[in-house]
Amino acid sequence: MPEARLLGMGADAAPPRRVLVVDDEPVMRLLARESLRKAGFDVAEAEDGEAALAACRELQPRIVLLDVKMPGLDGFETCRRLRRAEWGRHIPILMMTGLDDLESIRLAYKAGATDFVNKPINWLILGQRVEYMLRASSDAEELRLSRARLADAQRIARLAYWELYPDGQMRCPARLAGVLGLDDDQLPQTLDELLELIDFDQRPAVTRSLRAALDGEDPGSFEYRLKLREGGERWVRQESEVRRDDSGAVVCVTAAVQDVTQRKQAAEKIRMLSYFDELTGLPNRRSFVERFEQARISARRYGRSMALLSVDLDQLNRVNDTLGHTVRESVLRATAERVLSTLRSSDVLSRPAAGALSQLDFVACLGGDEFVVLLTELARPQDAAAVARRIGDCLAQPFEGEPDPVFLTASTGIAVFPGDGEEVEDLIQRASTAKHHAKAQGGNCYRYFDSSMNAAAFERLQLEAALRRALERGEFDLWFQPLLETASGKLVAAEALVRWHHPERGLLRPHRFIPLAEEVGLILPLGEWVVRQACAAAAGWARAGLPLRVAVNLSARQFEAGNLVATVKQALDDAGLEPGRLELELTESLLMRDLDAAVGTLARLRAAGMKLAIDDFGVGYSSLNYLTRFGVDRLKIDRSFMAGLPDSENRGIVRAVISMARSLNLQVVGEGVEQPEQLAFLEREGCDLVQGYLLGRPMPADDFDALLAEHRRRTAPTAATG
Repeated sequence: MPEARLLGMGADAAPPRRVLVVDDEPVMRLLARESLRKAGFDVAEAEDGEAALAACRELQPRIVLLDVKMPGLDGFETCRRLRRAEWGRHIPILMMTGLDDLESIRLAYKAGATDFVNKPINWLILGQRVEYMLRASSDAEELRLSRARLADAQRIARLAYWELYPDGQMRCPARLAGVLGLDDDQLPQTLDELLELIDFDQRPAVTRSLRAALDGEDPGSFEYRLKLREGGERWVRQESEVRRDDSGAVVCVTAAVQDVTQRKQAAEKIRMLSYFDELTGLPNRRSFVERFEQARISARRYGRSMALLSVDLDQLNRVNDTLGHTVRESVLRATAERVLSTLRSSDVLSRPAAGALSQLDFVACLGGDEFVVLLTELARPQDAAAVARRIGDCLAQPFEGEPDPVFLTASTGIAVFPGDGEEVEDLIQRASTAKHHAKAQGGNCYRYFDSSMNAAAFERLQLEAALRRALERGEFDLWFQPLLETASGKLVAAEALVRWHHPERGLLRPHRFIPLAEEVGLILPLGEWVVRQACAAAAGWARAGLPLRVAVNLSARQFEAGNLVATVKQALDDAGLEPGRLELELTESLLMRDLDAAVGTLARLRAAGMKLAIDDFGVGYSSLNYLTRFGVDRLKIDRSFMAGLPDSENRGIVRAVISMARSLNLQVVGEGVEQPEQLAFLEREGCDLVQGYLLGRPMPADDFDALLAEHRRRTAPTAATG
């Protein structure tokens, strides 16, 4: 393709008087160049349409002189392409043609030409012609920019206007559609059509104001809400004035209209944050306390009972850990809707007059996942149980989840006014105590508060106090559960499990005290003790000629502690244990709490030589992408997938996990093996390791040592190293 040739300044400059001459005849370009240079222009040349397009893109001339008849792209097509390009849309184009018929002129303007000149060209006046076009172009460009700035200002301010005439007709520019949230064809053409858009409650006031303005009165300014046809709404502020003719008669009413929806929404959000829970939209504690005070005045005046229900979803934290925060929030929003709908449909059961709902009944969210329901005008305190049962049944229905529905239950505690207290905080606390009592009994039920529950709360405080002293008193013990290698049948590892020898309650399993330790901040010293004891035990096995691995579960607080790597290294050094003999088990949900931080911590642990495993695999994120980032050594298939093997539908999941792990060079551990059929299936599928009651229950260290000795006698003389 021929290139454009620039005369005068270099291509990297941008002179304000650059002209591009496009003609396939060198003589015509020469004459044009000399004529324009004498007039003080900088000139570039192009010999065909393709070269002209390239030159315009690169040089950005102020004006183009374009011949019509050229080989390849003719002038008409070159002009059209220039106009389609962003960089050529506003360049003045002067068409040079020897064709003087009207059709050629029409085609030139249709193609986007600014003006045209006939050949033969009067070279003496060409410079003046171009000069005039440049001045006109400059004025047009300034006008275009001014309009663009005005349009931008109106767009940013979301501002437009309309005019209303005495006959009720309106003139609405296109920009008004965007401000009002309408399509162009929905713009009102008359006053009646405008009023149809305005919220019904505000319509009379707007009607009076505008009709008074048409009669010559000051219309003032006001705000109103528009109801859009698609179901949305928009708030606008209107500033109006009356325009009159020389005789004083009203010509029209002009109104500047501004979209103030965002301001209204911000004000509403501030109000919502003050009185409503942001996630569920329910009233918050502040609202609930105020509403309770109103209900208490009425209850005292008429001698009525009230009930306060504290409702909580069972195992909601498991949803957060396995499915993520987004699903948890979705479940909480759905819970709020269900409790509201259940109250509306069921609390008539508690009324003296069936069907009459009290205006003081109330549902609120006190923060997080704590919902409360206030029932007023109870015929009997026992009637609150009917509402509690219906709430429980409603919340037991599956919640939408991805990929599968989420099944949860609810626990409810009930406190009655005035028997259980007359102050709102007392009733909230006692209903909450009853709720926790329901949870302790397995959940999915309701309980009324009674004084014995305070005794249970006191008992929990005692357990906490005993837990704080247990480490100092040496009341904890480490038990071990064996892990067997399926290929050889050898015992190759053990999982360390903590037990508490409570001086009064006897042996307590982890579920009785680990959640409490997490809650009161004792999990870090307890977790460090477990790691140290496990390392010491494994070092003892190694000295006895049985170099087994020992696996230790890490809690979230342990893993997120800044000194984890240093603490574990110190435990290994003190015990004299090789780092590769310690395996740290973590859940997927724990790792996903802060993915980047988790990857960094895992990398430091691996660099120190320790083994890593993901526990309960399959009930969390189970993402191949995450596994490659974590760099773990083993996956432990959650025990829930062992149920019914090999005949249950879980067999496909187990096979998929084993296949995926093999492709990533990871070992797989099958947890919860209790039946011979389960073990046989896992062996056939190539599962590397297994553990469960079929192979050995958790046992004290002395019993585990005896098991090791027996296992050593039954197997090869040298223990497997795993």
